[in-house]
Amino acid sequence: MRIAVVYRSKTGFTKKYAEWLAPELSADVFEASRCSVEKLTDYDMIIYGGGLYGGGINGVKMITRDLDKLQGKKIIVFATGASPVRKEVIEEIRNRNFYVEQQEQIPFFYLRGGFDYSKLNLKDKMMMVVLKIYLKRKKELTADDRGMLAAYENPVDFTRKEELEELIGYIKSAVDGSESL
Repeated sequence: MRIAVVYRSKTGFTKKYAEWLAPELSADVFEASRCSVEKLTDYDMIIYGGGLYGGGINGVKMITRDLDKLQGKKIIVFATGASPVRKEVIEEIRNRNFYVEQQEQIPFFYLRGGFDYSKLNLKDKMMMVVLKIYLKRKKELTADDRGMLAAYENPVDFTRKEELEELIGYIKSAVDGSESL
């Protein structure tokens, strides 16, 4: 089975996971801007990863927009973000990024990444300043809010290779049962 790991990463957290994942699966790895959907049709399984920006998975439309061209392929998506891994976080991301029928077709995984304000481009920095102002004006801050505010000054990196275990297990079970692909 030919596997492609495709990612879009602005600050490096998603790239790190993609580069850890690819050798575990003997997969080819591509940065999304250097890969086309047409190229992906040569693969049996496509794993797409993107960082979260405003709740959206960076670049996931590369996959969701062209699902018809990828029929018969096993597609898996993962997202990375600074938020702790919690069921409600995962559900919110899934609902914001996939239609109901896509949710049924595309297994989704969330991996904790990190936040490094210094690595953002100017546009993203401006959006994050708006978030910072919003958080500072809140009357009561949650632990997540306080952590986010602290991360502006002190970058955080929650990436751990072990975070991939559930995703790799899922993929390997899909590969083992994929004689029909």
